[in-house]
Amino acid sequence: MTKTVQRTLLRGRILDFNAAPRDENDTEAYNYLEDGAILISNGQIEATGEFAPLSAYAQDAEVIDHRPNLLMPGFIDTHIHFPQVQVIASWGDQLLDWLNNYTFPEETRFAEQAHAENMASHFYDFLTNHGTTTAVAYCSVHSTSVEAYFEEAARRNMCMIGGKVMMDRNAPDGLLDTPQSSYDDSKALIKKWHGQGRAHYAITPRFAITSTPEQLEMAGALVSEHPECFVQTHLSENHDEIAFTAELYPDAPDYLGVYEHYGLLTPKMLLGHSIHLTEREIDVLASTQAKPVFCPTSNLFLGSGLFDDAGLSARGITNAIATDVGAGTSYSMLQTLNEGYKILQLQNQKLHPLRAFHWITRGNAAALGLEDKIGTLAPGTDADIVVLNANATPEMALRMERAESLSEELFILQILGDDRSVDAVYVAGREMKQTANGAAAPSLQKRVSELA
Repeated sequence: MTKTVQRTLLRGRILDFNAAPRDENDTEAYNYLEDGAILISNGQIEATGEFAPLSAYAQDAEVIDHRPNLLMPGFIDTHIHFPQVQVIASWGDQLLDWLNNYTFPEETRFAEQAHAENMASHFYDFLTNHGTTTAVAYCSVHSTSVEAYFEEAARRNMCMIGGKVMMDRNAPDGLLDTPQSSYDDSKALIKKWHGQGRAHYAITPRFAITSTPEQLEMAGALVSEHPECFVQTHLSENHDEIAFTAELYPDAPDYLGVYEHYGLLTPKMLLGHSIHLTEREIDVLASTQAKPVFCPTSNLFLGSGLFDDAGLSARGITNAIATDVGAGTSYSMLQTLNEGYKILQLQNQKLHPLRAFHWITRGNAAALGLEDKIGTLAPGTDADIVVLNANATPEMALRMERAESLSEELFILQILGDDRSVDAVYVAGREMKQTANGAAAPSLQKRVSELA
């Protein structure tokens, strides 16, 4: 018996990207349709184009009309800490004290399966409510946290990347593994989860301070044995962190040299922060194609420093951007762009709003090497879509009365927007936005085609 294919046609203004636009005149870099549509079939995008011909082609599809809102690829967050959902907005410390006083005690709780599962449910709600459909997350040192993370992702059919943190020193006893156990646990988790559904594993030595040379050797072995996996760690976030790393690894030429020595640097390596870099480190990033990750709200909150996007980009380095919750202060990639704009302004670097929205969609997807699956609205990609409302609050609506271009609208979303600006979110074609009581939110402007 032939199975009936359920198709959905989302109508609205459509925006996605082919490259990073310089400005609004760089029309080859982006695609914008005033009355567009996205045809979804079996969780993937079948076609994107003008509404009239697509609706004639797909007469069997249910039409969901999101006009006048803007439909874009779902947002991608490339650096976030799953076990830190209850320490976001913890007052008063810089990096190392913040870890010891808030983060490490909180992460010990993720040894308990029930707690990890409960936090995973909240974590994923927060992501999707803010328009994020893919994230790269640090779990805790406990396998239970990784299991909860990927199990919840599987229930929601989300494309998620994550891994067990490897830490065998300079942390509380409840957060320490060993070089061998970190290898064995990571190996087992890779076998179970990497490539299962939409899941990807990230080999995750937390940072040089919390790993002995023996553990970094084990991490390097995992990278060699599993080149298909991502790798993630932290680099040069804070001056005290850099100095402590130099004490622990006195033979290394610099902080990045520690990871370089153990074979961790590949094009699939994500290096959170990467603020205070030497010229040699920049040369190594360029040659290895490892990816720095800009975490603006976290960098401001902890007083860490200013990320040099233009300087690194000029060397051919691909920079990702991320929230870094819980030192980051918002799950919103819109607010991440807001603070990122300000950090770049302080260095006389400009972030055009079209480039900003490219960064959190196709740009981050390209940094992950996943732009053939996520980050665009191209046919054959997964139907992860966010619906944005630039009139979501009275302040935004009043400002929008004076907006005269797409770029102005995007900038209003970037500076004033948050989860209230996210009208709907689709993950593999399924609507995921949650209401305050946890129920799936109906599209506010859902209408069948006869009413259009």
